[in-house]
Amino acid sequence: MKALVVGGVGSTGVPIIEGLLKRGYEVTILHRGVHETDLPAEVKHIHADPHWRENLQEALQGKSFDVVLAVYGRLRLVAETVKGKTPRLISVGGALATYKGWMRVTSANPFEVMEESPVPVDEDHFLARAPGVDGFSEQVRLSEDVVMQAHRDGIYNATHFRYPTVYGPRSIGSPEWGIIRRVRDGRRQVILPGGGIALVSRGYCDNVAHGILLAVDNPKASAGQIYNICDERPVYIREWIMLLSEIMNHQFEFVQIPFNLLTPGFRAAPTQSLFPFHRVMDVSKIKEQLGYRDVVPTRKALEMTVEWYMKNPLPPGGEVEQASGDPFDYAAEDRYIQIYKDGSEQIRQAFLQAPGTKVVWRHPYPHPQKKGDLR
Repeated sequence: MKALVVGGVGSTGVPIIEGLLKRGYEVTILHRGVHETDLPAEVKHIHADPHWRENLQEALQGKSFDVVLAVYGRLRLVAETVKGKTPRLISVGGALATYKGWMRVTSANPFEVMEESPVPVDEDHFLARAPGVDGFSEQVRLSEDVVMQAHRDGIYNATHFRYPTVYGPRSIGSPEWGIIRRVRDGRRQVILPGGGIALVSRGYCDNVAHGILLAVDNPKASAGQIYNICDERPVYIREWIMLLSEIMNHQFEFVQIPFNLLTPGFRAAPTQSLFPFHRVMDVSKIKEQLGYRDVVPTRKALEMTVEWYMKNPLPPGGEVEQASGDPFDYAAEDRYIQIYKDGSEQIRQAFLQAPGTKVVWRHPYPHPQKKGDLR
């Protein structure tokens, strides 16, 4: 059996490849060759850019595979190029760009244009279809449509996954690095917008890869299906930061600045703390149809993530760190913190001086002290 993985050198690609090899597949990966990673010697490499039709066509000319897993590149082009080259396509897209109100990826400040959404969101939730709002989201939806239409046309058996924010080794955007680096740099205070009370679905790389491999193992059950995939339990932003810092034997003082006080383009906090609303994916479907369960619990996943970054820290100001959108401008953070603390104390004193009715809370149930006491 032959498998082609488009991408394969990122956070979920590596465990997907390892899983395919254990299943007896002869694995080939197609990627640009910009980022190499340690893979078993038997994995074949095709260096081509999956963002361009001509590159894909030339690289795959005369080749065929039992299954293609498209985890990188322009999905619609991959989906079209592999027609006639495989009976099975498993593809990946992003949930944030898919669901209505979750994120306008092409916005200069995408966190500031988020909207409320139900908790949790299943695969049939309103999708980001409105033309002209966010071109990236439109392309994500178009890619899903191309894949599913090819399935309906009988060109190949297709399954599509909507990815969460993925964390762990080699993750794109390195969502946990904003916390890990601040601990490494000895920061004691961290700005936590809104108190970090938003629930956010994330997926440890091995867990997400496990979901993909379940589709490999169950082609009939997953045929023509779209699945959310993420860790079973969403985690509050505050809890996320506390877990990471606790693993690193560190304790932050949280400076909880309300979102309505943040300036446009605010970046004086870890990027992953900027979600103003819940972003929770419902994974009931993949659990019921394919038997998905986390293979690595959250605490253990974060421990493994911290261990990897301690051995492989991102170069300060390097390409990957810049892609996270976190400037690590500690001088600016300290200024914001001091301004907010000074202002908060002034507001607190003003509240103390303002007239108002004082209420002393008491338990609403009666607490009789003797028989016949009805109070």
